[in-house]
Amino acid sequence: MNDMNIVALVSIGAHPASGRARRAEQDARAVELGMSLAGKRLRVVHAGDAGEEALRGYLGMGLDELAVLEQPAGADALPALAAYLGDSDAQLVLTGTQAETGEGSGMLPFLLAERLGWPLVVGLAEVEKVEGGSAQVLQALPRGQRRRLKVRLPFVASVDNAAPVARQSAFGPARRGYLEAHEVEVVDDPLLAEGNLQPARPRPKRLKVIKAKTGAERMKAATAKASGGTGQVLKDVTPEAGAEAIFKLLREEGVIRV
Repeated sequence: MNDMNIVALVSIGAHPASGRARRAEQDARAVELGMSLAGKRLRVVHAGDAGEEALRGYLGMGLDELAVLEQPAGADALPALAAYLGDSDAQLVLTGTQAETGEGSGMLPFLLAERLGWPLVVGLAEVEKVEGGSAQVLQALPRGQRRRLKVRLPFVASVDNAAPVARQSAFGPARRGYLEAHEVEVVDDPLLAEGNLQPARPRPKRLKVIKAKTGAERMKAATAKASGGTGQVLKDVTPEAGAEAIFKLLREEGVIRV
């Protein structure tokens, strides 16, 4: 697979606590996956400002250069990326699931695949092999499941947290790497100009409200046995199996996130 022509599309991320500009986590995973397949032959592309220092976080992963399709903040990235990829010999285009800044709609991989007329794989976890003009890949599904797919080349794939964790960014390579600016046709994004952006927040989880008038009814509701029927009783199991069941429940309830 080292002779594959792979392109990774990256964006500017934001630190979840401070909001400081940084490399985007899922985009960095896309670069990590691309480098595991193509090494330094991987081409990394960003549509935006070539003067953005946060882009050097990707160069610090061991890349020699990063191509930047120069356009202002309010421009539509889709036409520039589609034109660039249409004129290239790319066989696989890797993206994150959605951007951490800007619109963050997660629609870019879908619109880009539609514009190019290429297949789209969502939730790519691994590329197992490439032969005969097709690739065999693993798609991540909920609850840790995987699905093996065969998809023809070229195709677009969005990478999420199921892919390998990105390596750390080193300061030296980040400063030595080259940001190569390309002039492209700038197309305004009317939807972004007319819409109002606000920070995305997770929706609160609704709790079951007990409606009882008397103290006896409230006590009965509080001590009543759960009737959901989704639990399970563990008997005569190993400590490892019990711990795994508890971990699975906590993850399903959103208490912990992996």
